[in-house]
Amino acid sequence: MRAIISYGPGIPDESDLRLCGDVQGKRVVELGAAGGAAVAFAARGAKAIAVDPSADALAAVRARAAELSEPGEELRVECHPGDLADLGFATSGSVDLVFSAVALGTVDDLSRVLRQVHRVLKPGALFVFSVPHPLTAMLEAGAARYNDGRTISDIFMALVRTNFQVEVLAEPEARGGSATPPMLVVRSRKLGV
Repeated sequence: MRAIISYGPGIPDESDLRLCGDVQGKRVVELGAAGGAAVAFAARGAKAIAVDPSADALAAVRARAAELSEPGEELRVECHPGDLADLGFATSGSVDLVFSAVALGTVDDLSRVLRQVHRVLKPGALFVFSVPHPLTAMLEAGAARYNDGRTISDIFMALVRTNFQVEVLAEPEARGGSATPPMLVVRSRKLGV
């Protein structure tokens, strides 16, 4: 069974988008562990860390890691329960990649999470994430206006204000031909120290 780094249901995954790069030997944090990417990163040789407020989600990560472990070679994922901005376990400038699939879409204080992600990343390291596409979220909720929720410009400006450079802003088509992209996928890089 292969572990997949997913950006969300029904859209291309990391094997198609290739935004995270080689993680062999790198320290990688997944924010919101329900997608199970931390296990996939561990399978690719990373020192994987999962952060999630749900004990059930972290238990599922541990179970998936055990399921995919080869005899004599245990897949290890360090699990931390807590808010997605609670990254106190990591020292400043100690993480090579932070990844999140869908989980940031429900965060109330995105700027706080971004400040903590910036703090723990090494200079020049990547922050790759996906959120429900604002247009699709609006249409599904039957909202009258596009800006009833977080917009693409809100996300972009929050990244810029936190000293990230946006390198990729992708709107992958849904498999099955949806009229609107279900996810917004972002690859950004930490600027400064």
